[in-house]
Amino acid sequence: MSEDFSGRAALVTGASRGIGLGIARELLSRGARVTITGRKADQLAEAAKQLEADTGGRVLTVAGNAGDDASREEAVTRTVEEFGSLDVLVNNTGINPQFGFLMDADLSAVRKIFDVNVVAALGFVQLAWKAWMGEHGGAVVNVASIGGIRSTGVIGAYGASKAALIRLTEELAWQLGPKVRVNAVAPAVVKTKFAEALYVGREEEAAQQYPMKRLGTPEDVASLVAFLCSDGASWITGETVRVDGGLLSTGTAG
Repeated sequence: MSEDFSGRAALVTGASRGIGLGIARELLSRGARVTITGRKADQLAEAAKQLEADTGGRVLTVAGNAGDDASREEAVTRTVEEFGSLDVLVNNTGINPQFGFLMDADLSAVRKIFDVNVVAALGFVQLAWKAWMGEHGGAVVNVASIGGIRSTGVIGAYGASKAALIRLTEELAWQLGPKVRVNAVAPAVVKTKFAEALYVGREEEAAQQYPMKRLGTPEDVASLVAFLCSDGASWITGETVRVDGGLLSTGTAG
């Protein structure tokens, strides 16, 4: 039986498309009221319209850059004002403007990756804690990556940032318990626009590396995130759960 999130409010960052959109849809379908964030107001509005039509749920949109302090504060403040609580935070926003040999990496791009993928996630947790969760409790899920668990040779800076996010998850779980549970999920390649460079034109070949013989979907990640946010996971914190079609069991990371 699916967990009922009725009466709970969630904030999902980077949710105008892809994994974030899938997570927002899953939480809405289980009764949550959901705030979605993203950089482009028009894309957010279209996503909200789609989500409301699909689920009949309440969606609040807050446009802004996750790396911007004021944007993060606006998202958290408006969620509490609109819905009266902030019970679930999903840090899904991630960027990867750097590929390939790290010796050639633009360090400004690397700094930006860490700022958005790690520092901004911590910033959202700080705000959620102060605005609601510190007093009332809640659940946080950080969207990491199998690239944070095993090297890929291709997305090194991104993988290092996700490794930092995994470590941050453990530290936050220790520091914020028992009020707030903090977990992470680590997807392999999921069929989204963000990951197109890793599979477009070679999807069948890429899928053969996986024991499940297919790439992931946003729904695969969303159902796991919903479980980790639910009361059914009430004794789970500090964990990073792989959702990778068995890829890491083969000894590779793609």
